[in-house]
Amino acid sequence: MKKIPLYLVLLAGALLSVGPYLMTMNAAFKSKQEILTSEPWAPPADPILSNFAEVWSRYDFATFVVNSCLVAVAVTVGQLVFSTLAAYAFARLEFPGRDALFWAYIATMMVPQIVTLVPTFIIVRELGLVDTHLGLILPFVFGFLMPYGVFLVRQYFKTIPVSIEQAARMDGAGTLTLLWRVMVPMARPILGTLAIISFVNTWNNLLWPLIITHSESTRVITRGIAQMQSQFNQEYHLILAASTMALLPLVAVFLVFQRHIVRSIALSGMK
Repeated sequence: MKKIPLYLVLLAGALLSVGPYLMTMNAAFKSKQEILTSEPWAPPADPILSNFAEVWSRYDFATFVVNSCLVAVAVTVGQLVFSTLAAYAFARLEFPGRDALFWAYIATMMVPQIVTLVPTFIIVRELGLVDTHLGLILPFVFGFLMPYGVFLVRQYFKTIPVSIEQAARMDGAGTLTLLWRVMVPMARPILGTLAIISFVNTWNNLLWPLIITHSESTRVITRGIAQMQSQFNQEYHLILAASTMALLPLVAVFLVFQRHIVRSIALSGMK
């Protein structure tokens, strides 16, 4: 009985978090007229699928999805590779100024992303990567706009006993062998978490694609939905249908990999 208030608070928080997504998916099956005349939470009187078909027929939605998948996967793989290398260097390798450099790098997390957008855009423009897939990918692959991965993996590496590495070195393992065959397998939970965070953040990112791209061939799904809102601001049934389709891959990714998040949170608290 004492836990009932706690459960009620948790339930209220869950509904508050999930509510907008459920409302979006519910309204995606309504007609344009029904969206404007019915209550937001009311189920559709006559569920329809034509909204989704109309989105695919009126827009190059397949290109938006392919571009988003390409960029999100590339950024996720790049984040895993480069964050792992940098995290291992900060956690285990000894070099002058290591800790000062690490905390200076982590301090960039305190800087709002909007502050670095103009310098990043200038760099990308000088490299000739405006309105290209590489322009969407590279600033995030190296952690320039997403430094959290290095911090996350480094803190996890610090929890792994040094004795394991010493035993591997006694068996003749070099630094790269030690990293890829000992440290990385042990860090799979946190790397899975980083993969989910990177994929979701990249998939949902709107500001950078809005600045760096302008053609249909490089338009990602968030940019495409934003374009729909500006051109057809009364076509709510199409916008909600497109938003639902954009949401489904994230739900699938989370359902498949959610155990890695739980496990990484539990293990990262061990000393």
